[in-house]
Amino acid sequence: MTQNGISYRDAGVDIDAGNALVERIKPAAAATQRPGVMDALGGFGALFDLKAAGYDDPILVAATDGVGTKLRIGIDTGHLDGLGQDLVAMCVNDLVCQGAEPLFFLDYFATGKLSVDEGARVVEGIARGCKAAGCALIGGETAEMPGMYHDGDFDLAGFAVGAMNRGASLPSGVAQGDVLLGLASDGVHSNGYSLVRKVAERAGLAWSDAAPFADATLGEALLTPTRLYVKPALAAIRSGGVRALAHITGGGLTENLPRVLPKDLGADIDLAAWSLPPVFAWLAQAGGIDQPEMLKTFNSGIGMILVVAPDRAEALAALLDEMGETVHRLGTVTPGAGIRYSGALA
Repeated sequence: MTQNGISYRDAGVDIDAGNALVERIKPAAAATQRPGVMDALGGFGALFDLKAAGYDDPILVAATDGVGTKLRIGIDTGHLDGLGQDLVAMCVNDLVCQGAEPLFFLDYFATGKLSVDEGARVVEGIARGCKAAGCALIGGETAEMPGMYHDGDFDLAGFAVGAMNRGASLPSGVAQGDVLLGLASDGVHSNGYSLVRKVAERAGLAWSDAAPFADATLGEALLTPTRLYVKPALAAIRSGGVRALAHITGGGLTENLPRVLPKDLGADIDLAAWSLPPVFAWLAQAGGIDQPEMLKTFNSGIGMILVVAPDRAEALAALLDEMGETVHRLGTVTPGAGIRYSGALA
């Protein structure tokens, strides 16, 4: 090397920090082990044995997502520990809507300057989310890219793979008269945060200010992690009578439920069937957001909808309640495309 030579570290990339992060997160990833995992972190790829996972004739299902601008609040406040669960939930809650059991997860963490502690907190949160959903964290990528991100910023992406036996995919058999069971959300989850941030700005509130709707700072309250619906949803599917599931994310109830209904069918939903959680009441009031916009942007308190056979509705509601879900009977599947609302969010 010449006297004026430079290293990769001089260019802003610290390979030793990346290696330290991998070593720190290995125990968290190991805690997510499940049948089918074949090796540990560190290889060029990750292996998974579908036969060992219990599938003889499997269909694979894949989903990918991010956390969106909710990351901005996490980065600005330093509250990073729940973002990993958000990332996992946004992927695996989609998988289960197809009738699939999530098997494994891969993450992508990109930043301008790697902080081992911050990176580890995020990935450890991903591992906790994976364990709660019953899937294994079997690999990922950490990218340190100077000049691509402002100081302290990072981005996340997740990729999940699930499986089901051939012939078990959902939606299937949705018919007029089917009952809609709504599972309560834990808050805003991980969509609509560009509007959330605009409302907070309009209200003149900082993330460190007291939340008008909760006993916490505004930042802490808005960072409540996305609820994981995988285990109760799979239990309901295996119990029989579930014909479709809709994960209520961007597009709200108005756009997500029609995705799982036949083109000639829609739904009647009674908005009085559940109470609007305080965070959404605040968003509507502080932002001057009308009801159609609320229902098209946010989950408004319903994070997952199950479309179920009428003769199974009561039993499935009881099962979901036993598994810790708050269940609301929202309405029914009806002739004619589109979602028709009665009553008002309150």
